[in-house]
Amino acid sequence: MAPLDEGGRQVMNTDLLAIATEVLYREALYLDTQRWDEWTAQFTEDCEYWVPAWKGEHAPTEDPRREISLIYYAKRAGLEDRIWRARSNRSVASFVLPRTQHAVTNILLGDAASETCIKVHANFTTHQFSPKDKTVEIFFGRYEHTLVLHGATWLIARKKIILLNDYLPAKLDVYSL
Repeated sequence: MAPLDEGGRQVMNTDLLAIATEVLYREALYLDTQRWDEWTAQFTEDCEYWVPAWKGEHAPTEDPRREISLIYYAKRAGLEDRIWRARSNRSVASFVLPRTQHAVTNILLGDAASETCIKVHANFTTHQFSPKDKTVEIFFGRYEHTLVLHGATWLIARKKIILLNDYLPAKLDVYSL
């Protein structure tokens, strides 16, 4: 059975794709404009935010609890703590925050979509300029989001970021991806 909207009508895949696209675009906007409270509010309390490392040329790590990760937070509180450090200037890496521009493309729905859960695949590129040292960095890869309906709002329950150019500068943070 197709998922239902608030009025009890069937939601078509094009509607789900529009919902997913809106969530991903809004997330990029919040990161680029440093609207941190709005960005973290898009995540469920028990969300998983994961950037796996690579264990081979074409194989990322598969278990964040047993294998190395570039970034891993098991709950939204971890993201909120990271943002607090960036805002408070208690992070050397974030003392002068970079300017970012996220481009999210090729947004597709995953196989399993229901009235309360959407799996989403997308590509991304982030251009990052550091005013402090006048450098530009580009990050690119793939996103895997799991969105869940919480009341009348779609929230991010899981975000996995496959970073394809993983030869990293000294600074990599949540706003870079």
